[in-house]
Amino acid sequence: MLELISNPAAWASLATLTLLEIILGVDNIIFLSIVTSRLPKKLQPKARRIGLIIALLGRILLLLTLSWIIGLTVPIFDIASIVISWRDIILFVGGIFLIYKASVEIYQMLACRDNNQGKPGAALFAYVLAQIFVLDLVFSLDSVLTAIGVAEHIEIMITAIVIAIGVMMIAAEPISAFVQKHSTVKMLALSFLVLVGITLVADAVDLHIPRGFLYLSIAFATSVEVLNLIVRHRTSKKTAKVP
Repeated sequence: MLELISNPAAWASLATLTLLEIILGVDNIIFLSIVTSRLPKKLQPKARRIGLIIALLGRILLLLTLSWIIGLTVPIFDIASIVISWRDIILFVGGIFLIYKASVEIYQMLACRDNNQGKPGAALFAYVLAQIFVLDLVFSLDSVLTAIGVAEHIEIMITAIVIAIGVMMIAAEPISAFVQKHSTVKMLALSFLVLVGITLVADAVDLHIPRGFLYLSIAFATSVEVLNLIVRHRTSKKTAKVP
């Protein structure tokens, strides 16, 4: 352990991996903000904290079972020359679930519907946590496989993941509040989740979409939406001043 602390390469690896984990955690935060928005406001922060704790424990548990994780990438069968592993199956199912969930949310926004009306608070809370658990499994697998590819020491991997989750816990509340306040931003976030789901499905069938392109397109769309928000805000201020 002392050797790692005094090793500049280890610190560089930690910094790189932490940054990657934070970037990979963006879709996790967006999903948390969307799925917890249907809970009563007083329960939303609690659900987000539990979701991130589940993500942290899941990632650490997966890291401690590295041999099992590596085994998930071993081919088990092939379809039309496409080699399928357990990792591919998990990514495929998770991607389909994410596409479905985001599409349903988009439809409900367009139709002004709420399919959770009438559900008891405890049942709704459990339902939301179940969805968070399913997607955390997929995001955790992606995160851990990235960690294995970047760092050599499990201590560095765990430290990077703990730091990244800590940053996500700090960012989750303001991001969730911003997304819920602006309906157009929420629609953009849901569209982003659809893209992430498509990327997961594509990865599962060996059609790899560079994540850089995905995040660049989302960053561009977000920048345009920020400009729209600024224009709307200034227009509303001018309108309010007109007697």
